[in-house]
Amino acid sequence: MGMVSYYPSLNRPEAPDCSVCIANYNGIRWLADCIESVLAQQGDATCEILIHDDASTDGSVAWLREHYPQVEVLASSENVGFCIGNNRMVAHARGEYVLLLNNDAALHANALATFIAASRKQATAGILTLPQYDWTSGQLVDRGCLLDPFYNPVPNLDAARADVAYAIGACLFLPRELWNELGGFPEWMGSIAEDIYLCCLARLRGAPVMVLSHSGFRHRLGATFGGARVRGNSLKTTLRRRHLSERNKTYALFVCTPGPSVWVLLMVHLLALLLEGGILSTLKWDRGVFSNIYAKVPVSLFRDFGRLRAIRRCVQAGRTTGARIYFRPFTWVPSKVQMLFRFGIPEISA
Repeated sequence: MGMVSYYPSLNRPEAPDCSVCIANYNGIRWLADCIESVLAQQGDATCEILIHDDASTDGSVAWLREHYPQVEVLASSENVGFCIGNNRMVAHARGEYVLLLNNDAALHANALATFIAASRKQATAGILTLPQYDWTSGQLVDRGCLLDPFYNPVPNLDAARADVAYAIGACLFLPRELWNELGGFPEWMGSIAEDIYLCCLARLRGAPVMVLSHSGFRHRLGATFGGARVRGNSLKTTLRRRHLSERNKTYALFVCTPGPSVWVLLMVHLLALLLEGGILSTLKWDRGVFSNIYAKVPVSLFRDFGRLRAIRRCVQAGRTTGARIYFRPFTWVPSKVQMLFRFGIPEISA
């Protein structure tokens, strides 16, 4: 997985309360806003900032060393993806807690204090997130997310609801001990939906996933992975992002869904995916949409089935939560139906 060069900070705290872990790839234009939001945190909590640079070509590492010598930098010689990058940072972290923060996001000034205070009050340690606001408009995007039956995200907009299905990886907080117990992000996923998998795994083991209401973060939605964002009144994405999303959500569904219902759900899901791909390809007069996104999902599942089934056995053997509790933060109206009525057919670029 390539060599990693380590550039220590000038004043790294020995035992910080929180390690803020920022994954970066060609994000030099956003990093200052992100880092400054961490440095401007209110309260007396101590934190360290770690950045994993994923073989950027925009001079991010040199810029960081010049402008932010107080930041720890792990510079990878090869692009290894979001999962490996975050796992490396947490393995290097010293904090009691870790906060995964996107390089295109910025915290509200009381975010860390809010996280730490809430986590220390929890009877059972869990995963926390904050309300997410659009960087440009300032509008609320979600208060964490629910999931539909096929593990598609459904934004939670209910201010009275604290328990959610998953916390977006752009701002995900938990005790470092819990991260280690869960095994971190699944490196076999590469990128996309690793946050869904981690949160589902946590809930299977009885750890809550919650959204806090007294702070927030701003996010340049979709900036770091070329898609999954709304512009105007349409949803835009890319072939690569859509393929990884559909594949990895399928993997999470198969591994995490408790009980024998997984087999029925998986079959319905695959048939729905192929139907969706056929309809989109026909409407767009583009067979590449079907072959490069949807047809690859059952092929990938068949190829990786033995490994995924072994992972499923291990995950389900450690389950302490019943199916009814596990499915509590699910909504049974398919997310894609709602998105279709709201934004129409998505625009998919190469």
